Amino acid sequence: MGIFSFIIGIGMLIVILKILTFPIRLIFKFVINSVIGGIILGICAFFGIIVVLNWWILLLTGIFGVPGLVIGLIISMFI
Repeated sequence: MGIFSFIIGIGMLIVILKILTFPIRLIFKFVINSVIGGIILGICAFFGIIVVLNWWILLLTGIFGVPGLVIGLIISMFI
């Protein structure tokens, strides 16, 4: 169990260091897109539009913002 925990810790350290090497502007863009997408998801839930939250819809929303959310909603309507 100790070796497995060590490997997971090293993997998490590598991921954190990779994230820290991203430009701050890119990180802010991702955060702003995620917040806007979350607000739009809340508005959809308020009006009764059923949105299934999958990891790929959240990823599309975070990366592409509102267009990614619209594409994710359209795809989830047909699935």
